[in-house]
Amino acid sequence: MADEWKAPSEGDKEERNSWKLLEKTLLAGVQEQRRARRWGIFFKLLTFAYLFGALLVFSPLMQFGENKARSSSHTAVIDVRGTIADQESASADNVVGALRAAFKDPNTKGVILRINSPGGSPVQSGYIYDEIRRLRGEYPQIRLYAVISDLGASGAYYIASAADEIYADKSSLVGSIGVTAATFGFVDAMQRLGVERRVYTSGEHKAFLDPFQPQKREETEFWQGVLATTHRQFIDSVKKGRGDRLHDGEHPELFSGLVWSGEQALELGLIDGLGSTSYVAREVVGEPELADFTVKESPLDRFSKKLGAGVAERLAMLTGLSAPALR
Repeated sequence: MADEWKAPSEGDKEERNSWKLLEKTLLAGVQEQRRARRWGIFFKLLTFAYLFGALLVFSPLMQFGENKARSSSHTAVIDVRGTIADQESASADNVVGALRAAFKDPNTKGVILRINSPGGSPVQSGYIYDEIRRLRGEYPQIRLYAVISDLGASGAYYIASAADEIYADKSSLVGSIGVTAATFGFVDAMQRLGVERRVYTSGEHKAFLDPFQPQKREETEFWQGVLATTHRQFIDSVKKGRGDRLHDGEHPELFSGLVWSGEQALELGLIDGLGSTSYVAREVVGEPELADFTVKESPLDRFSKKLGAGVAERLAMLTGLSAPALR
């Protein structure tokens, strides 16, 4: 006998309606997510296009707009700010490029290096030092002055010593003629943790800066010799730049790495006078109109530098692979 047909009960109808409602809700949610995703992609592309366009428009102006020849007489100003290192705003490429543009400008009456830096790479500092002396020889009618604001130490003073004259505030910090290279030692910590260090090299001293291995006396002496050589080069350059103005015979501690106030630095012959950038332009150069020749970084350059080179530099410092620094 065939099964008798039974009309759906009210409970079955409510259950089917509930499933249909749930299905519609889920479908609506998926569709809403798709729409949101499409709009999100659209706005991201729109933002990217806007930023890219802004960089194309403003980057050339930020990079080179300040370095075009001025139509009136002026004192050229170039900032040396922050760490002196490759890929930094105070890199040799940036400072040297600005110096060349400033000296080449026919309306430049004098050049001021406005310094606020703790120092940095001896290589980058040496490049700038050499270029200053070359430009002074090529343009003898244009004098170059270094003006130290808060800090002009180590590699920054190395650069300043190439100038015709150096000025600072009475409270500025000046000097620190020395070389440093720092790392860490994790040997004892690794032993306590039971960690075994495995290093494979094809040179007897290839891993001599490895902070995870014990120091060897001959390698420490070798590295100290490298730093001493760099220090001697630093001292020779400062003496060449400052000449008889240095009172190093009376004060041998000048080259010990100590730092002095601007007032003390004047007595030691490290600087030639007390004054600001505007004072030097007005009273020394005789041209109060300032023209900024500093090479400006674009936002894209700053972002890529922080994301890439900044991380690499920190890792190098942590592992002991960073180069000596004038600090």
